Amino acid sequence: MQSMRLLFGCLMIIAISFAATVRAADKVPPFYAMDTSFNRSGLPLDQQFDLVAKLGYSGVAWHEQAPESLGPVLKALDEHDLKMIAIYCPLKLTPDGSVTASGVFSEMVKALKGRDTIIWIHFSGKGPAIDSLTADSVVIQNLRKIADEVGKQGLRVAIYPHFWEWTQQFADAVKVARVVDRDNFGVTFNLCHTLAGGDEAKIPSLLELGRDKLMTVTICGADTGITGGKWNQLIQPLGEGSYDVGIVTRKLREIGYTGSVGFQGYGIKMPARDLLTRTMNGWRALHASP
Repeated sequence: MQSMRLLFGCLMIIAISFAATVRAADKVPPFYAMDTSFNRSGLPLDQQFDLVAKLGYSGVAWHEQAPESLGPVLKALDEHDLKMIAIYCPLKLTPDGSVTASGVFSEMVKALKGRDTIIWIHFSGKGPAIDSLTADSVVIQNLRKIADEVGKQGLRVAIYPHFWEWTQQFADAVKVARVVDRDNFGVTFNLCHTLAGGDEAKIPSLLELGRDKLMTVTICGADTGITGGKWNQLIQPLGEGSYDVGIVTRKLREIGYTGSVGFQGYGIKMPARDLLTRTMNGWRALHASP
């Protein structure tokens, strides 16, 4: 009888341990690499995606291209079983609310049909006062048209808050997304731009604020207490820098975020393999414990 109790107890411990491991694994979002971290001169496209896939990334974020240039990229992604998570697209904005996309935007969106890709929009130019926006504002009507155009192809739109731009503050991007009021229109949380804008202390509350509009997140290693466009300190391999990126990942877990997380590697001067390897190690370290 005593041996049976001992066996039963051991089995229970194993079962609990296994369940905890499964729960921890379930909490790890898909992790992708922005092309800023691997799109290197002299490294062919196939080798870029082979590296990304073999290191365990789920997909990539890319930049806006005409369909004839984007086609080979999508083909190579499919061959490596990678997903096109997001594409970075500029919009020209004026104070009166006009919004102009590039000449390749519409055809590019059609080429992405059915891929559930996020169209990252960022704004050049000065827009209207964000706190004054209503459903009738010209800029909101124009952004709704973009959301509807993208939605017809099964895609989503997310504002990419960028330092120095109209929606550089994450909270402002959330305000705009709420007024646009489309299910396929949301926001991105960018760690480096949030730090640059001086919102380091607000990060947990910002993620809470935007939880219902949050479509994707980008992170990187960074130093704490840094503001402004000091990108060499605000964009480092994940796992390096004095800022605790776990503040972001723990809060994402707390709010039940199930979307993707990407690595921003802009400006880091090291070979893609070294950068992506260090970063994947940093990502796994962030999720090593439940």
